[in-house]
Amino acid sequence: MRSTALANSHMDNDRPLTAYSKELLDQIAAGDEAAFRQVYCIFYKRLFQFALAIVKTRETAEEIVEDVFVRIWQQKATMPSIHNLRVYLYTATKNASLNYLSKKARESITEPFDHIHIELNGSGISPEEILITAEMYRKLQEAVEALPPRCKMIFKLVREDGLRYKEIAGILNISVNTIDVHMAIAVKRIATALGAEFGYPVQKKKFS
Repeated sequence: MRSTALANSHMDNDRPLTAYSKELLDQIAAGDEAAFRQVYCIFYKRLFQFALAIVKTRETAEEIVEDVFVRIWQQKATMPSIHNLRVYLYTATKNASLNYLSKKARESITEPFDHIHIELNGSGISPEEILITAEMYRKLQEAVEALPPRCKMIFKLVREDGLRYKEIAGILNISVNTIDVHMAIAVKRIATALGAEFGYPVQKKKFS
């Protein structure tokens, strides 16, 4: 399916869907594969670029967009209820991409501790120091998870996934200044939580 989409992505690529999207959705709901392929060819390349801007890897972006279209076909009976096909597809792609990033972040937190005895073997670090390090890691993640939902999402996209402020602003439809405010809140709350737990001084620092 992917090769067909890329080969024919120039076909009707810029044609507005407003004139016939309802008809297409009805045809897809009825199981019309040709209508489904038409929507696929129109949107695949754009959705792929959108996902790629979030997840940063081509293979993952391809899988995300393919999964979005697979779910659409599996749930084709509900298609006529969609009011704006373009918004629906982009929102589905954004949600799938952010779910992937969230899963990736969770894995990056837990995986290091699966092998901590190997990484620290022979390093001269005492068992007490290992426990302190693990406890700090746990408290850090607790502080991140305790952030308000939007604040937490922005913090993870910036710090754990390396997205730029402008990229996040485009994805979430908010201003760069709003992202800066959320990051300041996140850093202050995390520093306060760690400072209260381990007695570290809270330092004011501007992140950009």
